[in-house]
Amino acid sequence: MSRGDFHTHSTRSDGTLTPTALVELAWFNGVRVQALTDHDTLEGITEARAAAAELPGMLLIPGVELSCDLPGTEVHMLGLFVDPDDERLAAELARLREGRVARGRGIVEALERLGVPIEWDRVREIAGDASIGRPHVAQALLERGHVASIEQAFDRYLARNGAAYVEREKLEPEEAVAMITAAGGLAVLAHPSFTDNHDAVAARLASAGLFGMEVYYKDYEPGLVEELRLLAERLGLFPLGGSDYHALPRQREREPGDIPLPDEVVARFLDEARARGCAVPEPTPESPA
Repeated sequence: MSRGDFHTHSTRSDGTLTPTALVELAWFNGVRVQALTDHDTLEGITEARAAAAELPGMLLIPGVELSCDLPGTEVHMLGLFVDPDDERLAAELARLREGRVARGRGIVEALERLGVPIEWDRVREIAGDASIGRPHVAQALLERGHVASIEQAFDRYLARNGAAYVEREKLEPEEAVAMITAAGGLAVLAHPSFTDNHDAVAARLASAGLFGMEVYYKDYEPGLVEELRLLAERLGLFPLGGSDYHALPRQREREPGDIPLPDEVVARFLDEARARGCAVPEPTPESPA
């Protein structure tokens, strides 16, 4: 288990644990530095910070995950240490969340045409107050018995090549890097192996101000970790890692901290963030007064 996890999701987007429960689970697992990186929203940060303040030694990093597009592939970008009060970032996140609603409706309509009906109202119920995402649609498909697992829902219908895939609001990865940086944050390329030609994409974004990339991601095999570590080193990118935890019933799920991210990398990351002027919070005292 690692003391750091820089990629986690709560019920404020497509996770199934509240920000409080997520932070508590991470702390129980031995994580002491955690980033909450919900999709297109920072609305869980206040609750997560309050939860972290009750846990000795815990440091909560405000973050967000942005979904970007390049021709034929997706690029996901983490923004760490972003300012939740940044107006430009807030406006862009609101636009992206509105696009998620339209996209969700479009997916439900596409499924209807395919003879795989689900109810839009049920998708909204599953999402609750969260930013609507494909995992909410996948859960509705699973409930209706159209698929046997969340993975199957994505493979058949929801992934980029799925039968019911619908494009989302466009955001160029360079735009995401600039927006994150302007909001006081550090831009990190998430799960790079999911992006086609990720070597070239990482190089392109390194020139645009990208800070780091996920090297120690989830269940990456040691060979891939080493390949990505060397790529990051060559491009001058910081090697980070995260579980991408959603608390979903799927085989590849990893709990917070269950990643091969070395503790010394976590400490070095915080030092680098401070050196770059990020607002790095102090951890909760080990023995609160």
